[in-house]
Amino acid sequence: MGKQPNGLEHYFKQVDDRKLRLGYTTGSCAAAAAKASAYMLLSGEVADYVNLMTPKGISLHLEVLNVEWGRGFVSCAIRKDAGDDPDVTDGVLIYAKVSYHTKDRFSENDDRERIYITGGIGVGLVTKPGLDQPQGAPAINRVPRQMITKELVYLCEYYQVVKGLDVEISVPQGVDLAKKTFNPRLGIMGGISILGTTGIVEPMSESALISSIRLELKQQAELGRKSLIVTPGNYGQEFLKKHFPLKIEDAIKCSNFVGETIDYAAELGIEDILFVAHIGKFIKVAGGIFQTHSRIADARMEILTANAVLAGASQSLLKELMQVVTTEEGIRILEEAGYLEQTMEHIMERILFHLKRRSLDRINLGAILFSSELGKRGQGSGELGRTANTEEIIEKIRRIGA
Repeated sequence: MGKQPNGLEHYFKQVDDRKLRLGYTTGSCAAAAAKASAYMLLSGEVADYVNLMTPKGISLHLEVLNVEWGRGFVSCAIRKDAGDDPDVTDGVLIYAKVSYHTKDRFSENDDRERIYITGGIGVGLVTKPGLDQPQGAPAINRVPRQMITKELVYLCEYYQVVKGLDVEISVPQGVDLAKKTFNPRLGIMGGISILGTTGIVEPMSESALISSIRLELKQQAELGRKSLIVTPGNYGQEFLKKHFPLKIEDAIKCSNFVGETIDYAAELGIEDILFVAHIGKFIKVAGGIFQTHSRIADARMEILTANAVLAGASQSLLKELMQVVTTEEGIRILEEAGYLEQTMEHIMERILFHLKRRSLDRINLGAILFSSELGKRGQGSGELGRTANTEEIIEKIRRIGA
């Protein structure tokens, strides 16, 4: 059986040099499933497809799957299609079970009472402040709730349903999928979030990552945590676990977006940030590079070599450094030649200089750099260097976690 049309066949987004296919959000899936279930419950007729107008103004035509009729309810599912976006929820079934409202009365001026939306299995529960929904609520965000409510209020009025409807959104695969998302770090437990502001997924993975980083920073600020640990990724978190007695579960991952992390943290009034990073990623900051993806800039060996010049390395050693492929290999060469410590001192000075410049001195920023291979060779923890203000920031972080 070929791929069913969904209304997006002619919608693409130009990303870099590619035309990438648009998809639709978990919020659109939930709204479409709720609409289809409500229609079948109220009309008594089967719906094989459902039409949904998204907030972006794109109309979807979606196949209705796994219909279940029961006493006083109908349930069905819509399959998520993320287009060409690398989304872990792509292909997942989003279910909506619709039943008659259990309350005797509701306010005709309050659609939220007329349409009561809750989360079932696989929909996360909000456990921390600073998110779209309050603590204790299912992680079904504001716009998906509005989409569901709009569609079901119309059906209630058309079919003259006085009491309104109850809607339960569920994602059977959501419990396992949530482990592959930011949700556990954000305090959304037990499942995925039902998301989307436009109803349409645009293949812009960078913007999604930046939004997640901003949300984590905002959440930490609202919790009163003004001194934070930030790592580019898993390597930094593993290094922290092994070598620092700090509460690292609150550490924020910034991926390649060092500059954006600093900028937004400054806007939020964050006072201190300690970056803990692998040399291969963070050495770029010593050259004033704050988007560290290799596609944007890759001057690792140039920066390492320039600082080796300041450390007094010979011309032959400098030539050798410029020929290597990885910073780990460059570190090995400098270590064997006796220039590693001095070179790292200069690198850490430049990192601190550029961190201060980027933040306009609004935040006390520090950094610890490490080498994975140095640690494996038995050279202590693998730490290569730290900025002069590191101990001061660590002490503040310790006090917060105490």
